[in-house]
Amino acid sequence: MKRLLLLLTTALTLSLSAQDIKSPSEFLGYELGTHFTRHHEVVDYYQYLAKNAPDQVLLQEYGKTNERRPLLIATVSTPSNIRNIEAIRTEHLKSTTEAGNSPIAIVWLSYNVHGNESVSTEASMQTIYDLLTQKKEYLENTVVLIDPCINPDGRDRYVNWYNQYKNTPNNIDPNSKEHHEGWWSGRSNHYMFDLNRDWAWLTQVESQYRIKVYNEWLPHVHVDFHEQGVDSPYYFAPAAEPYHEVITPFQRAFQATIGKNHAKYFDTNGWFYFTKEVFDLLYPSYGDTYPMYTGSIGMTYEQGGSGRAGLGIVTGIGDTLTLKDRIAHHKVTGLSTVEVASKNAIELNKEFEKFYANKNYTYKSYVLDGDPDRIFALTKLLDMHEIAYGQVKPTSLKGFKYSTGKTGTIKLSKTNLVINIDQPKSTLVKVLFEPMTKLSDSVTYDITAWSLPYAYGLDAIASQNLITKEPYVREKVTKPSLPPSAYAYLTEWNSFKDAKFLAGLLKNKIKVRYSTKPFSIEGKTYPRGSLIITKGDNQNLKSFLKNLKKISDKHEISLHPVASGLVDSGKDFGSNHVQMIKEPKIAMLSGKPTSTLKFGEIWYFFEQQLNYPLTVIDSDYLNRIDLSSYDILILPSGSGYIDFMDIAFKEELNDWVLNGGKLIAMGGAIKGLLGENGFAIESKAVPIDSTLNLEVFDETQRESIKNNITGAIFKTKVDNTHPLAYGYKDTYFTLKNGSDAYEYLSKGSVVYLEDGQNIPVAGFAGSEAQKKIANTLIFGVESHGSGQVIYMVDDPLFRGFWENGKLLFANALFMVN
Repeated sequence: MKRLLLLLTTALTLSLSAQDIKSPSEFLGYELGTHFTRHHEVVDYYQYLAKNAPDQVLLQEYGKTNERRPLLIATVSTPSNIRNIEAIRTEHLKSTTEAGNSPIAIVWLSYNVHGNESVSTEASMQTIYDLLTQKKEYLENTVVLIDPCINPDGRDRYVNWYNQYKNTPNNIDPNSKEHHEGWWSGRSNHYMFDLNRDWAWLTQVESQYRIKVYNEWLPHVHVDFHEQGVDSPYYFAPAAEPYHEVITPFQRAFQATIGKNHAKYFDTNGWFYFTKEVFDLLYPSYGDTYPMYTGSIGMTYEQGGSGRAGLGIVTGIGDTLTLKDRIAHHKVTGLSTVEVASKNAIELNKEFEKFYANKNYTYKSYVLDGDPDRIFALTKLLDMHEIAYGQVKPTSLKGFKYSTGKTGTIKLSKTNLVINIDQPKSTLVKVLFEPMTKLSDSVTYDITAWSLPYAYGLDAIASQNLITKEPYVREKVTKPSLPPSAYAYLTEWNSFKDAKFLAGLLKNKIKVRYSTKPFSIEGKTYPRGSLIITKGDNQNLKSFLKNLKKISDKHEISLHPVASGLVDSGKDFGSNHVQMIKEPKIAMLSGKPTSTLKFGEIWYFFEQQLNYPLTVIDSDYLNRIDLSSYDILILPSGSGYIDFMDIAFKEELNDWVLNGGKLIAMGGAIKGLLGENGFAIESKAVPIDSTLNLEVFDETQRESIKNNITGAIFKTKVDNTHPLAYGYKDTYFTLKNGSDAYEYLSKGSVVYLEDGQNIPVAGFAGSEAQKKIANTLIFGVESHGSGQVIYMVDDPLFRGFWENGKLLFANALFMVN
């Protein structure tokens, strides 16, 4: 009896403890929805919950952002589940390799991947509070993981901006300043990357930290909370077509099950919503699709509002949308998701186990061939995804050959990399490596091609047979001694790793030359672009050899000492064909008219990949800058360049290039250079079809896709004798995200589409767009007086994951002179 009384007393104490937890409003000191909560205050509230309900909330800091804000994950469940949390996790993960026996559903709720979609984090606090109090019955057979803010840097950027500019009280007039964020918006992270498009590529620290924890759980259900335009009603699953073909019938059906439950609550409240539109399940790097490809029910929820809404705004139909409204909607869908998962925990576990059963995909193995540095770069990505790989015994292999788009054969060696599908992540492997993604609908939300062999510049064979693999052993980089008596130290120019090595040398004031012609010396042949570091150029540099060895060891570069500058064939080191590489001073335009995302790609490239100094100059004060202080000016892609580049600025640019400046114009920036300004670039003339085709109004959008290219991959021709293409073969696979088309340059067309190459090897391109891009420029260099203009029609740095373009961009910086 005493034992029973003690248990009842303990239960009552725990119940009272849970009820006594402060709500977000009580803790923060203001009613939730009347202010935006800064990240440190959000962290304080989650720490408060973990301290005051330690039997129900476990809080983990899983990383820090670039601006050193903590990234958190809160694990929430009942006291008994929390006591056994590790056993629950490991039992759940058994289902990926063997029969599991877990009755617990795992739900992961991710908030605020886009910083200025700011309601999410506020809703997370109310959701976790309600789970601990009013809805605690959902937790009996459910573990809920809550990430209150995936993007703290972007969110605080928005919140701080809004708090600075809002009226007091807030103004609901859409014309008020508080509803008009500037160019440097809070949507993206520190480096202006869209974290919702980085799940697969893992270029950003937030993504890299998160994926480690995600792989420790692999939840049954994952929700990514978003916002959209002010006038849009709420969106929830089921998603729109196209669905990727690997998505299972159960995943489709369970999305509908959850959607029906949401609709029940929205109908009761008279709230508007829509489903099965706009947001599809194809591109693998979203917060809904990536979880789908790892066995979850992945979903996007979109609330109307976003950065324009502030604390309240008048909508297009005259209603007032408040932050409180937005919180209420996200809270309802979050709790509804947990409710459905709890009711279906057994089925979720059974279907999760089925997902990880052996898959009968057409291609059983993907074998990659190419530069060892590029292969090693790919293995680092595979490691983060916990995708297994190996190497093969020397033999020959027949299958679909990526370089030709046809059945072919390659000879294999131990340097080849093989990825098989007989592993837990088989579905993710298929999605990331498949040569051509099957489209159930050509109207999509994002790119339609991303195959990693193309992205990494590797040839590959997709085989229908399962290839026996051995453990992967990376070939060790030899580190020969650097004898002081050597005349020079040489290395080839083949990969982006070589560019990082060069950047390190230049930053340390080590002078470097490169050869514009192939040459042979001491029994070894070196291609164009090979680096030549002579003792004579650096004789006055203190600790020259010590620093050279330190930098080469850091970048794993094998340097080959030679005793003379007299070559066996080619041009001697004193020839005009062996040129000094200048240490360039580089500037880049920011602000309007540049795209924040395209600006961010380049900024990140310089600071986190190439590690070379860059000066950022804003468009607001560009006209007060003396461009002669810089050797290179980069114009990131964007819209509005035609209006931005007035006659006076074009004349200034023209004079600067004539006097030796190097201008790199990317994507939309090229449009600003068209016309009578002294530059040679010309848009391709497209024949006008005089035939009048009347379209049914309902089919207008679908008809318009004939003119679009939605992220398709094309095989291009390369003049690899040109410095812009050093280190490349005679073909390059480019990712094209639009149908902008430019004529060949009379001289300097380096990468271009030839006859027949306007049909994509992967992805969707409309019929009219294909006609438009036939025989057009991709990358080219115009010599202009003493300087150059480098045109980059396509993006070689796309989202930081198009590995094959990075060396080309480095060539533009260092090799084109």
